[in-house]
Amino acid sequence: MSVLGAGLGRRLDDHRGLVVVAGALVACELLLLGAYFAVSTRTVLAPRYVLYPFVWIDVAVLAVLAVDRPRATGRRRLQALAVAVGYFLLVASLDGTVGLGTGSGTLRLLPLSPGWGPALLYDGVVRLALLPFKVVGYAVLAYLVYRLVADIAGSGIVGGAVGLFSCVSCTLPLAAAVVSGLVGGTVGLTATGTWSYDLSTLAFVVSVGLLAWRPTVGSVSWLRRR
Repeated sequence: MSVLGAGLGRRLDDHRGLVVVAGALVACELLLLGAYFAVSTRTVLAPRYVLYPFVWIDVAVLAVLAVDRPRATGRRRLQALAVAVGYFLLVASLDGTVGLGTGSGTLRLLPLSPGWGPALLYDGVVRLALLPFKVVGYAVLAYLVYRLVADIAGSGIVGGAVGLFSCVSCTLPLAAAVVSGLVGGTVGLTATGTWSYDLSTLAFVVSVGLLAWRPTVGSVSWLRRR
């Protein structure tokens, strides 16, 4: 078998593996939702809000499985890690996941529907409002940013240009968090704008896609010719 044929076969196997994982995730999530609502008295007013957390989680898991591991070492790894941690904290602080606390020391666990909960609320020196799907989503975005920065650090001018293009996607979750805050936000877990989670979910999916794919001008032009 030629090198090209071997590479194509490997990509096809990878795609089949992702499809299998996606199917298993969806099946487990449907079973989890069915079990939860079988014993819960909660009424579903907007089904899409029940499903959005799983969109975040599934896209995040598939992205991590689809991308190659970063090969940064030494100083490049520390630089990339610092940027990724800063990115995570910035996104999380803009949408109310992390913030300054009042020092009351209160801790609550809210039994929300799967994906939304169990939600951990803590108010101490820092204030935390940890929703499982957002913690997973922001962590994966930070990982993809880490991978991007690690590659750019040692890839020269060409790699830097590609990184600059794809890093436009890094700002989308920030914009979505700002929009969410303007129309209601997530602070307090009770006030949500009509389209806040729709916009945030769309921005998250697009951002993960761009950071994982890293389109270049050449690849976009090729798609347009198709």
